Amino acid sequence: MNKKLTWIIWGLSASCLSLPVFGAALQTSLGTNGIDALRLHQAPYNLSGRKIAIGQVEIGRPGMFGWDKAVSKNRAISLAGVFLRNNPAKSNSGVDSHAYNVAGVMVSRDKALPGVAPNARLYSSAVGSIKNMGQPEECLSTQHVAMQNGGDIRAINFSFGEPLNRDPRPEAVLDGNALLTQCIDWSSRVHNVVYAIAGNQGKGGIPIPTDNYNAINVAFSSRRGGVFNKVDVSNLAGSIEGVTGRLAGKEFNSDGRRAVGIVAPGSNISLLNPDGRLNKVTGTSFAAPHVTATVALLQELGDTKLRTKQANWSIDSRRHQVMKAILLNSADKIQDMGDGLRLGMTRTMIDKQNQSWLDSEAYKDSKIPLDSQMGAGHLNAFRAYQQFNAGQWQPSQPVSALGWDYRTVDAASSAEYIFAHPLREKSFVAITLTWDRLVELNDRNQNQLYDVEENFSDRGLNNLDLYLVKADAKNLEEATVCNSISEIDNVEHIFCPIPATGKYKIRVHYRQKVNEATQPYALAWWTVPAN
Repeated sequence: MNKKLTWIIWGLSASCLSLPVFGAALQTSLGTNGIDALRLHQAPYNLSGRKIAIGQVEIGRPGMFGWDKAVSKNRAISLAGVFLRNNPAKSNSGVDSHAYNVAGVMVSRDKALPGVAPNARLYSSAVGSIKNMGQPEECLSTQHVAMQNGGDIRAINFSFGEPLNRDPRPEAVLDGNALLTQCIDWSSRVHNVVYAIAGNQGKGGIPIPTDNYNAINVAFSSRRGGVFNKVDVSNLAGSIEGVTGRLAGKEFNSDGRRAVGIVAPGSNISLLNPDGRLNKVTGTSFAAPHVTATVALLQELGDTKLRTKQANWSIDSRRHQVMKAILLNSADKIQDMGDGLRLGMTRTMIDKQNQSWLDSEAYKDSKIPLDSQMGAGHLNAFRAYQQFNAGQWQPSQPVSALGWDYRTVDAASSAEYIFAHPLREKSFVAITLTWDRLVELNDRNQNQLYDVEENFSDRGLNNLDLYLVKADAKNLEEATVCNSISEIDNVEHIFCPIPATGKYKIRVHYRQKVNEATQPYALAWWTVPAN
């Protein structure tokens, strides 16, 4: 089976060239020119994903040492479990080099080519041959992985997708209601899992489940001057503008929602093949696992904080919405000039047209929260650590310049976060609000599990808005400095400069109820205090 898997269509591209190992020590995607994760492996942070479980779902699976002959001479990757859909994997069956490469990004223990979270526990399921399988089996595999480790899986990686021409719905479009897409959004909430989804690329063909709401879709970057700071030309544009009508609704979300959440390295990444030989790989397949494994590093930090009963910390740190807000809000957009006014960002990210975030519709239009190509910017694991490490702050007390929260808000009401100190003139603020679309399982046999003959119901998306306002102003319209008021996305994102030194506050407003009257949300913010 493993020789006949149709990766050209259903997997996200990899270009594999056998190379001598002399360049193996240069793991730039994890270094300061990439996501800056290697720093977190070292003292005083010492984060490597210990005791944190993550997952992987693909057509094939990585080989497991002691179980599969393909990796009998290679111990670089240690796996916690391998499966064929929802059953134990058969020895020497379904092993695939693509899946192995993806796993290597996450958990490789090779000294020259370490993974982002080398000590995380990785559970991997192969869906199997696509001839007789489809979205129901892919959902079943996903659910099985989400329930491993006693039901405590923090993130799951998707480095494959489904083409629309295999979707059984008549005249299917990317409206968020393919079964696998609904499965992802349902599982995000029910299993409390961060899903990192490899973005569509090239000529498309594998867009499902990139039309999800609750996961993080990942585009991939390439190097300029050795730094991962450009959206690779192989990524799809991310919006219908400038695309032929043939693709409208087929490769892009039909409602205009943004399809990219974040960018991560994915061009010419050095990884080990199952036989131990070095490969150079390219594609969103290898960007997504950078995000998945970064969650493992952050969750190790969070669990340490919980275990030692640190102040400004709670079990909310494990919420998938919090991780999404942390990763997006800490992403790099515009390089800081050394004065901290741009929040210490390490690179200026540019799109395929060499435009920066400050040139984007997202920066100029409050109804567009994310850039169509860059999302919120480039993944930076160290900045995500800083964002998360700042702790949880409640709206009932003055909040720190840097922090996050997880809370609920009732329909037609607001939650306000007043900064304890004035914010500095001309400094930028970054604020991200995330919440879930409500998808429910139509559980016919009432076993609280998805079964292949079952489906889901989309109960829609409540509409929340995000504001940065002057703390002492009475009129909202006059007080508003910046806002993010998309009517279709479940992410609101603000990145704007402070006009004058003064007291400010964040307002989260529940504007329109579509399903439940109480909406859980996660919020992350990064600002510069004046003193």
